Amino acid sequence: MINIRTHIFRASSVIGLMLFLLGCSTYNQSIAPYYKSVSTANYAQAEKDLDKNSLIQKPRNKLLYLMEKGRISHLRGEYENSNKYFNEADQLLDQGLTSASDEAVGVLLNSMSQRYKGEDFEKFMIHYYKALNYLYLHKTEDAIVEARRITLQANTQGDKFNNKDSRYSNDAFSLMLQGMLYESNNDVNNAFISYRNAAEIYLKSPDKTYYGTPMPLGLQQDVIRTAQLNGFTTEADQFETTFGINYQPTKPSEGGDLIFFWENGLAPVKTQVDLFFSLIRNSDGNLFFTDAAGGLVIPFDYNGDRSKVNTKSVESLRAAFPKYVAQTPYYSSASIISNNTQIPFVKAEDINELAFKTLQQRMLKEMGKVLSRLAVKKIAEYSVRAAAESNGKTNGLLEGLGYGLQLYSLLSEKADTRNWQTLPAYISYARIPLQKGDNQVSIKLTNAQGAIETKTINVQGTGKLQFYNYATLR
Repeated sequence: MINIRTHIFRASSVIGLMLFLLGCSTYNQSIAPYYKSVSTANYAQAEKDLDKNSLIQKPRNKLLYLMEKGRISHLRGEYENSNKYFNEADQLLDQGLTSASDEAVGVLLNSMSQRYKGEDFEKFMIHYYKALNYLYLHKTEDAIVEARRITLQANTQGDKFNNKDSRYSNDAFSLMLQGMLYESNNDVNNAFISYRNAAEIYLKSPDKTYYGTPMPLGLQQDVIRTAQLNGFTTEADQFETTFGINYQPTKPSEGGDLIFFWENGLAPVKTQVDLFFSLIRNSDGNLFFTDAAGGLVIPFDYNGDRSKVNTKSVESLRAAFPKYVAQTPYYSSASIISNNTQIPFVKAEDINELAFKTLQQRMLKEMGKVLSRLAVKKIAEYSVRAAAESNGKTNGLLEGLGYGLQLYSLLSEKADTRNWQTLPAYISYARIPLQKGDNQVSIKLTNAQGAIETKTINVQGTGKLQFYNYATLR
């Protein structure tokens, strides 16, 4: 009877594995209809797809839901509604999404079952869209409040990594945006400080790049220009030398300037990569993981009974890790035509690069969390199996429970493949001088095959700094 029961449990493990392989899906696959509707600019259908998706409706995914709702409302031009969702997302982040119970879920189940806490760059992007929403609603003071919140987010990010240059401890694009927001409110002193802070982030890099983005010439000019407007002639001269440019101020445009943001493509999606490790107890009783090739050895600090680990076992443990996969945008380049002048776009934020690099930076931490979880589950399994074989007798019920734990460990192991997937792949911008009154501004889009499409908007030159963002999400 015991042997039959054992075979049943082993057979169930095989069946469970087959079901797991058939039923396992990433977050991207689970929200595919919504994602497809967004990429085809069918935003009304996208919102319906989002609201009926059972996965993103789960409480643990509330932050993701709010960010996606805010984004889709923004794309639909519903700016008040968009900020309702983004403000709620902000409140969630301010309250904190970490708790003892949530950490326990990560240890006993997987990271995908925990509350989504947001990627660091996603938190900055909330402020980007909120600020634009407020500007489009003519709520300048609220947009300035959002500019100040960028500083708070930057401070939080810096404290998180002790302002290490090797970590994503700030966001240069957000500080550029902050400077633009202050400038739109005629606060040239704070605008200069923001532009300077953004430039200093680039200057810390030997090649003046920050996560795949070269330092824009426009930023260099903004630093010098606002320094001059403030009467900071020494600083202006120093930055001219530092940047290696000779900046000649131009007469302000009668109609003011338009900051045109081009949001191209869609952010990379996360998929799952499986790696295999063995948990070993050496002769000193210490535990460590080793990969199949034996080239990677990771100690495991476990305070429980280490004798429960079977040193003769060569069983592999499957560890699931997230991996970003980039999506190639449909449009490869674009430029602006205004008042018979062609103006190039300059890249301001490379979300693709941010996603890949920030995940790479925390991969050792991710690996430690995953392997610790696997070890806890495996040691529980060993403990039950050892109890099943006590006193030279086999306890069929405990033996079955041991196989059940093995199956549970296999089926529950899953990488966290969630992310804010309707963010653009990258954001470029152009600063466009306007005439007083009516202006026609055209964006000329070129795809990989060389085909050109043009979209034209009318802008009233008011003498003030204005903003416009245009998304090509495919």
